[in-house]
Amino acid sequence: MAGYRKLGRTSSQRKALLRGQVTSLLYHGKIVTTEAKAKEIRKIAEGLIAMAVREKDNFEEVTVTAKVARKDKDGKRVKEVVDGKKVTQYDEVEKTIKKDMPSRLHARKQMNKILYGVTEVPTEAAGRKKNTKKVDIATKLFEEVAPKYVDRNGGYTRIVKIGPRKGDAAMEVIIELV
Repeated sequence: MAGYRKLGRTSSQRKALLRGQVTSLLYHGKIVTTEAKAKEIRKIAEGLIAMAVREKDNFEEVTVTAKVARKDKDGKRVKEVVDGKKVTQYDEVEKTIKKDMPSRLHARKQMNKILYGVTEVPTEAAGRKKNTKKVDIATKLFEEVAPKYVDRNGGYTRIVKIGPRKGDAAMEVIIELV
């Protein structure tokens, strides 16, 4: 018996479908799909969550100095004329950042191999590129999802049947994070 369901697609289509659905599941918390797809999604998602739980606290906080552009009251960069050219003025700021240890960095790269990037668009400014922002799902896994499941040994997702789909009578389910 095969180790996975083919879902009636070529390998590249199947991989893209599952990556998209796993990304949606981890971003939104639950999705509606067919039973066969949900069972495949569950395998991938639970592996990613287990990886995040294992590497949750494996980082060190480092203080770095960064150059940040000085801004005026309107939020625009302050420029100064030097030798006939306009040059932006910078301030040095100390920041504390989380530096991943090697095993956590490897886990993050493994997650990014599976997950797609998500662009968040606010509803009031839809259609404006300036207001969109990229969401890092791997960081969300480490910081939001993993702390919820620290005391849990597996079983991070739940599949609930909601009945047959109208068009083709395929069994539809809700897969959600517990």
